[in-house]
Amino acid sequence: MATLRDIKRRIVGVKSTQQITKAMKMVAAARLRRAQANIINARPYADKIASMISKLPTSDDLSSNIYFTSGEVKNVALVVITADRGLCGAFNQNIIKEAEKYIIEELKPNHIKYKIYCVGKKSADYFVKREYDVLKTDTGLFTSLSYSSALKISDISILKFLDKTFDKVVLVYNTFISIIQQKVVLKQLLPILVDENLEEENVDDADYIYEPNRNYIFEYLIPKYLKAQVWRALLESNAAELSARMTAMDNATTNAEEMIKSLNLTYNKERQAAITKEILEIVSGANALRASSQ
Repeated sequence: MATLRDIKRRIVGVKSTQQITKAMKMVAAARLRRAQANIINARPYADKIASMISKLPTSDDLSSNIYFTSGEVKNVALVVITADRGLCGAFNQNIIKEAEKYIIEELKPNHIKYKIYCVGKKSADYFVKREYDVLKTDTGLFTSLSYSSALKISDISILKFLDKTFDKVVLVYNTFISIIQQKVVLKQLLPILVDENLEEENVDDADYIYEPNRNYIFEYLIPKYLKAQVWRALLESNAAELSARMTAMDNATTNAEEMIKSLNLTYNKERQAAITKEILEIVSGANALRASSQ
């Protein structure tokens, strides 16, 4: 049975842990405000350029453009975006599970080869340790997230797609929905997917005049679209990670408070029992002395 000293030490330990989780929650909350503003500002640009990519080309453009043509898929690049650190609930595990599910249910049954591009230390540690076929690992990007990180990932993905190393490039990441909610997304980056009824949609653009011409603008926007989608995925993942960490640290702080209350109650009960025992021993000793003197 734990002694009073043991319980007291445990209370001190839990209080120290509570201070750490509370501090981590505050840090995550401060960083989240900026990350949330960044993703809210980036979404309109990413959505608009995606809309333009869908509306500019004709069916003939799509059938002849390498970025849109999809033949037989034999090799897939899977870009898995996780955090560099833990202590953010099931954030990392959910992404890894989704990537594994895609490999097991979609790729392996169809005998499709794959390579994993690990963005974030947690995905790198997991897939390298379990001897998955890893193409590259990038860690430390979220310490000071910049657009150059998205350029590096998109450039490698585009290059490997254009030289036919991969027939398909897929992103797996968490999107930021709210402070208490994130959603795992598996999104095809290449070849680019557009709406099927393009010709009907493009009728609305018949009165527009394009300079220098529609095809030039279309070709010019494709690389920008791909880079914008990767940049958005990194921003979404960063905001989702911080919100998950803030929620996890808030729960940990609350649990620590409840544990402290429980330990204090146990400590007081044990202390009361010890005091009662001492009183009984004193009274019994006094009664014994009184009986022996008579």
